[in-house]
Amino acid sequence: EVQLQASGGGLVQPGGSLRLSCATSRFRFADYAIAWFRQAPGKEREEVSCISGADDSTLYADSVKGRFTIVTDNANNKVYLQMNSLKPEDAAIYYCAAVLLEHSDCGSVFDYWGQGTLVTVSS
Repeated sequence: EVQLQASGGGLVQPGGSLRLSCATSRFRFADYAIAWFRQAPGKEREEVSCISGADDSTLYADSVKGRFTIVTDNANNKVYLQMNSLKPEDAAIYYCAAVLLEHSDCGSVFDYWGQGTLVTVSS
């Protein structure tokens, strides 16, 4: 069973940095795509970043390119989202998600979701 739990959210000032962590159950990362999504009140859920186990390729939403980085730690079953130069519009609940590559990949549907962690950016 695939299980995911996001953590590391909090309150930061504009221009600050934060690293989110996704703790996962034991599964073979090479067989999955793993992504970070976010959702702010009144807005659609957005795929922020993703890494595909098929070829280790990554994608980033245009709104976060150059500021956010997705990193995996396969040995410890962790996926991180390093967020730099945070802006007020980055405030949202952030979720990690996964999908078996036999079924989907980055940019498409995800089957497994963790509990979100709240990121607040002041002013």
